Amino acid sequence: MKLGLKNNEVVIVPYDKRWKDEFIRIRAEIMACANLDASQIEHIGSTAIEGIYAKPVIDILIGVADVRSLEKPFFKELQNAGFYRLKVERPNEIVCAKFVDETFETKTHFIHIVDLHKEKWREMLFFRDYLNAYPAIKQQYENMKKSFLKTGLEGILSYTNYKEAFVQTIFSKMMEEKRD
Repeated sequence: MKLGLKNNEVVIVPYDKRWKDEFIRIRAEIMACANLDASQIEHIGSTAIEGIYAKPVIDILIGVADVRSLEKPFFKELQNAGFYRLKVERPNEIVCAKFVDETFETKTHFIHIVDLHKEKWREMLFFRDYLNAYPAIKQQYENMKKSFLKTGLEGILSYTNYKEAFVQTIFSKMMEEKRD
């Protein structure tokens, strides 16, 4: 199993069942370094959606009591597990990454730190679970990701924007289920 993408690179590869094992391994490593338990750490992103093509990067969701109150010691603990805080600006989310080596050029894992059981936490888990539950929707998502590679667009921002309408459609299903 080869993990990793260079900065702004977009590559998708066939599903690899070892991604799940890698998540379990890295979750244990995070738990050994940080004061977190397994219920606060989830496997998300396309590598957590069984059977579909994905970027070869493991996405991890960590839920904390209050993302805005995290202090340097918490990030030092994550650094002991090989994760470095990125200068990514997202509302109510902090992003960290693990790299292949000290050049910091190739990322292998991302951590998305959000408030536990709040909206962002629920959305990310709902997306994963919904796609895993509905094979036809999962296939649509995979086809859309593959079609991006034929557009001539480049870069992670273009890729993310290309998928955004689909992602929002899935999030709207979460809202529909709440109303029912």
